[in-house]
Amino acid sequence: MPRIFIWFFVFLLTCFGNCSQKKTDVGSGENALKTGLWRGVLSIQGHDLPFQLAFERKEGQYVVKLINGKEQLYLDEVFIRGDSIEIPMFIFDAVIKAKIVSEGQLQGAWIKLYADDYKIPFEATFGLDYRFKDSGKKADADFEGQWAVEFLRDTYNYMAVGIFKQEGKRIQGTFMTQYGDFRFLDGIVEGKTMKLSTFDGSHAFLFEATIQKDGSLQGDFWSGKSGHTKWVAHNDDDFSLPDPLTLTHLKPGYEDITFQFPNVDGRLISLEDEQFRGKVVLVQILGSWCPNCMDETKFLAQWYEKHKHRGVEIIGLSFERNDDFEYASARVSRLQDKLKVHYPVLIAGSTSTESKEAALPMLEKIVSFPTLIYLDRKHNIRRIHTGFSGPGTGHYFEQYIEEFNLFMDILLEEK
Repeated sequence: MPRIFIWFFVFLLTCFGNCSQKKTDVGSGENALKTGLWRGVLSIQGHDLPFQLAFERKEGQYVVKLINGKEQLYLDEVFIRGDSIEIPMFIFDAVIKAKIVSEGQLQGAWIKLYADDYKIPFEATFGLDYRFKDSGKKADADFEGQWAVEFLRDTYNYMAVGIFKQEGKRIQGTFMTQYGDFRFLDGIVEGKTMKLSTFDGSHAFLFEATIQKDGSLQGDFWSGKSGHTKWVAHNDDDFSLPDPLTLTHLKPGYEDITFQFPNVDGRLISLEDEQFRGKVVLVQILGSWCPNCMDETKFLAQWYEKHKHRGVEIIGLSFERNDDFEYASARVSRLQDKLKVHYPVLIAGSTSTESKEAALPMLEKIVSFPTLIYLDRKHNIRRIHTGFSGPGTGHYFEQYIEEFNLFMDILLEEK
């Protein structure tokens, strides 16, 4: 075969291999998608879980925004091959794979890649500007305010604070537990019933509740492929959850925290390293799979950039769904890239009980993801904060930021 044909053949193979992995340019025909607002639906446990998304064009490529109330999660990777589309779910090990039925219709599945056979049917339609379809029935109930909520599980019940804001038929809010919140919920009120949903790429939540004659609520909570919980609530502006500073403790006989784990490049890092000596250190326990951890990491990453000159460092300890180092480092690298995290996040282990106990034997247990450990300049533990009340909790999030800054000022001003 003449050399020129050999080089041409190699060029074709190289181009095919590279192009098949790149984000597809905005095209026409089967590859064209309408830009603007779409309505997505996940079919979970016999119910439709609606959410909103928007396709946009940016530099010749498609990008997607997942919309939940005030939040918009920006998905900057959209892969189109023929009549198929694949959308990785931000930092999470999950993806939407669908067929482009037409330029205004998608049908496929939301898939958690780390779980066995975890697929939930998905479809999306262009031009529908509503979340829950309005039947025309007026709102005959007021859900505005704070509620004391009890989720009724088979093995144990747990409490939460329900926070709702209602304007006419539109309702938004969240549930806040002692371990974290359910992030941004958006929905509708019809008659005496409210419906709320959220989909952030990792969690798919659907809530429904009806006001009873005595003013209490009775409802259902569906989560993902199989989770279902009944719940009840009553209006209570004074209800509060346990103090998050009292939930995680050192075991008797321990006075401090020590560890040595690899970063994403495999280099071992410990608190005894020079870069941490004499500095206030925040030890963040997290996982890339955890939406509450995502919220906390966004906050800490931005705070760190503004305050690192004051003599403070942050170390993330990540516990991933899989204990394979290559898998875990890839997930953590993605988290650091997408959330612009410029402090080290180390690979501490998996989410199994055995792995967590082996990684941090000085803790009675890791109660929640995330958990934040505050160390002073001598690396004495001064505070352990369990869970995180994210931006979806409104004034609770603002209160957390205020208390965080006040305490950090105290630690940073100490000699």
